[in-house]
Amino acid sequence: MDTRELHEQAYALCKPAIDLLLEQYAKRKHYHIVVMDPRKKPWESSFRDAVLAEFSEGKDEWAHDYRKIARSKAEQAWRNQQANIITQMLAPATLRSGDTFYYGSFEYHGVIVACSGVEPYFDMLISGWIALAYQQLAQHYVETHKKAYPNEDYMP
Repeated sequence: MDTRELHEQAYALCKPAIDLLLEQYAKRKHYHIVVMDPRKKPWESSFRDAVLAEFSEGKDEWAHDYRKIARSKAEQAWRNQQANIITQMLAPATLRSGDTFYYGSFEYHGVIVACSGVEPYFDMLISGWIALAYQQLAQHYVETHKKAYPNEDYMP
């Protein structure tokens, strides 16, 4: 299963919904998204090595460094293996120097995505869409592979 292909497919699948959200509801029309590699955990990899992909929109219009903020959200979520809203609201004593005060990440059974650029609740929504799509596309791959190769007992 190619994780690089999965994150691109998940983003492409969610992009029309993201565009509609930005057009109809969000205060800004730009963002930065960070997708973490779900196979790499904090106890076995560096954050930098665990970043799988990043997507940006409207970078010329950024009022803040949304890449830096999204990466901070992603690092908080990856470090704690949970959406960073939990850290922000329930465990602020665990915040480290340099951590952003904003939430906007999502964790879905090991898939962590963070977004920055619009309202934090929309950042979280965008992150959630991509995380769910990623995990379900992975499930589709597994099911398709099992059907195609019924005598294989392990992932290729």
